[in-house]
Amino acid sequence: MGNAQSPSSDPHFVSATRAFTQKELEDLKALFVSLAAQSHSNAQYVSPSVFKAYFGIHGPLGDRIFDVITRNRNDERLTFEDLVIAKGTYEKGTKDEIEEFSYQLLDVTRDGIFGRSDVEAVLMVMLDEILGSELGSNPRQEIVSIFLNAANFSESREGCAESSMSFEDFRKWCAVLPSIRKYLGSLLSPSGPGRPCSQVPQLLEQSMDSNLLLLKKEYAWHIGGALSQEELDEWKLLYHSALNGQSFNTFMGSISNDDGPTVLIIKDKEGYVYGGYASQPWERHADFYGDMKSFLFQLYPRASIFRPTGANNNLQWVSFWSLRFTTYEARCAVNFSSASIPNGIGFGGQANHFGLFLSANFDQGHTFASTTFGSPCLSRTSQICPEVIECWGVVPKGAQHERLDTTKGTVLERFKEDRHMLNMVGLANSSE
Repeated sequence: MGNAQSPSSDPHFVSATRAFTQKELEDLKALFVSLAAQSHSNAQYVSPSVFKAYFGIHGPLGDRIFDVITRNRNDERLTFEDLVIAKGTYEKGTKDEIEEFSYQLLDVTRDGIFGRSDVEAVLMVMLDEILGSELGSNPRQEIVSIFLNAANFSESREGCAESSMSFEDFRKWCAVLPSIRKYLGSLLSPSGPGRPCSQVPQLLEQSMDSNLLLLKKEYAWHIGGALSQEELDEWKLLYHSALNGQSFNTFMGSISNDDGPTVLIIKDKEGYVYGGYASQPWERHADFYGDMKSFLFQLYPRASIFRPTGANNNLQWVSFWSLRFTTYEARCAVNFSSASIPNGIGFGGQANHFGLFLSANFDQGHTFASTTFGSPCLSRTSQICPEVIECWGVVPKGAQHERLDTTKGTVLERFKEDRHMLNMVGLANSSE
């Protein structure tokens, strides 16, 4: 082992070795020897260039992580002890230790001030590695800004004009940007598609003009930060208002053959872009349904994700008075007040005060602060006027989706959710 010839006197190294199995330490030693050989250092150390090439970290972030791992010695030499201590803290440490290590990576100017310019430089490196030439149509600086707009820089330093991101600011920023947290927490994994948060879902858009799509590559990467690796293989476009028309019936028909999770995205007339991840299929229910995998998100002018807080189970909502009943039922449904059962689809909150809601006409909706997701109003105002609506189906890796057989059963069986809704208001038996 690395300390077999002369046991180390560094207590940090001795403590770090206890976090690894003997096999893991042997693997680390083999990696170090390989990288040191490439560094032409007589197996003594790893050079910055070899280190950054192996881990695929370049630019100011690559320089900064090398400094942090070598404990700011400025000798451009990464020793085996450095590697074990860094890996022990970064991969085996407590949640606080890992977050503190990640936080230190943002100080690319090494002045103790985690300013906006530092974070911007890190984001530039991050986007170059993850997205590269696959960046969407948005200018690079605009993409960086949507992530920066979710950050706070609340710490003031005497004699310094630039505000600093405190450790608490950093933790809150990572909470709403899990893609950032995954990236910063995986930099000592070998570079490549296997690295956590390196995968961007393949977007299957039915040959639609990409300029019309709301879901850009950078947005898909952002949303995917809250999902498992198995859900980041393919996302297929199920509905787009410019292609299919702004209609609830068309929407439900377009997604009816997909029984997996979906990503609903809205751009309103204020220019804000936001939406929700629905972990369960959109089906008519008499009340809220869904599970704790659902979440709300913002995409523009800032990027944020809001997961369930556990305050309640009001996750997904679908209600629509179908005109496929008898004439009498339809007339009663139209006359029935929708104050208690709003027609449309929604996430979180409560009836008529959702975290996000689209009316069944698809021409209006609302978004309020929601305790369900701990989310704020997602747009400029609580009342929204959708301009573009699109929905993507998440295709889990290896999943085989079969077309639902919509011809089986009677009319009443096929629309049992509608019948259940009518039961609630005493209309179900009006035609029987």
